[in-house]
Amino acid sequence: MSKKTRIVVVGAGFGGVKVVRELAKDKSLDITIVDRRNFHLFQPLLYQLATSLLSTDEIAYPIRAFFRHNKNVDLFMAKLRGLDKERKVVITNHGEIPYDYLVLAAGATTNFFGMESVEEHSFPMKTLQEALHIRNHVIHMFERANKIEHNEEERRRMLNFVVVGGGPTGVELAGSLAEVINLIMKDEYHNLSPDEISVKLVEATGGLLPMMPPDLQQETVRVLEKKGIDVMLNTQVAGCDKNSLILKDGRVIPTNTVIWAAGVKAVPIISKLGFACDRAGRVIVNEKLQVEGERDIFAIGDCASFCHGTERPLATVAPVATQGGAVAARNIKRLIAGDENLETFHYKDQGAMATIGRTEAVVNMNGTKMKGFIAWVVWMFVHLLRLAGAHTNTTVLLKWTWNLLSGTRLGRIITNMQYDESRELRPMPLDPEEKG
Repeated sequence: MSKKTRIVVVGAGFGGVKVVRELAKDKSLDITIVDRRNFHLFQPLLYQLATSLLSTDEIAYPIRAFFRHNKNVDLFMAKLRGLDKERKVVITNHGEIPYDYLVLAAGATTNFFGMESVEEHSFPMKTLQEALHIRNHVIHMFERANKIEHNEEERRRMLNFVVVGGGPTGVELAGSLAEVINLIMKDEYHNLSPDEISVKLVEATGGLLPMMPPDLQQETVRVLEKKGIDVMLNTQVAGCDKNSLILKDGRVIPTNTVIWAAGVKAVPIISKLGFACDRAGRVIVNEKLQVEGERDIFAIGDCASFCHGTERPLATVAPVATQGGAVAARNIKRLIAGDENLETFHYKDQGAMATIGRTEAVVNMNGTKMKGFIAWVVWMFVHLLRLAGAHTNTTVLLKWTWNLLSGTRLGRIITNMQYDESRELRPMPLDPEEKG
């Protein structure tokens, strides 16, 4: 009996799952997924968890469920610690895993651009836990403010919600947050006045959604402002503390809630593996998606820096990861077969889209531009098709339909939290290495 070829894929995001799905068809391969979580996260909808529209099981799907019929695929739930390229083993916090071919698809984390105060006091939104933290915190701010009677300054600070970053995450989060406040919170908290509550969207450049044409950027600003959001363009952040956001022009915004959606970088371990990386910590790959100088190691998605034929590295978006995963899988198959003539990765830009709330979106696909309700319907069906599992698709569609008709969001429940009077609400860690 011949020895199986061992494939290790680090990360079960869009790229990692795509690689495994393509390779799992070959029963002669022994495939191990290494991930610190046991679920695949649909990150584009994290903001809907943070704003009480969806629940955790509707944007997270068990990794093992993807591959229940693939006996040659297994999950090793662990955290990447390093590589030993000479011995060809992946080093984790729970042991070593040998490989013949390795795919790095470890994803990205929030980039605070060296601002320690922002990292300490703002709310990032890249993980399930972080989205839940935002949801819990926003609800908690309303509960606290509702009982403060004689300190208007403190009430306004608690009810001033600031989102930093004008990309899709920031725009979608700000729009959804404004809706849950305007449609629900203002009616349920009887001691609060609507003019005390505000949502601000801060962007360092002169426009939102940089991947969109100027007219759709302007439409985005118009819709957000119609929802009551204060859009602050050409506004750079200098830092923040627990009670304010500090701008570079000297202005100070009183707030207890700064949600940071201003950029990403590769997870820190990637830059510690001994490979050449760009300034965002992403490992530099060649046009075949191999790590520079390595034959048997590939990198894809948010942790890879691909600049061949482009002015700057490809964006950290799901289609780049998915398409890269397919090419990496095909190239691994060629190498196993003894074919060194590998496929070159050519990213096919499928366009961009962003929702701006319950019935509004902007779409730019293959030269076709849409806005308003039609764009929102297109956005909805595209995202439904990308969700994992028929049950998930059905429940999400029902929730979106109910929200469209009634505006109701029933996920406004504070969960998985511990209370510390000196530090407000903090998430209960999933494991001792949550920050590692």
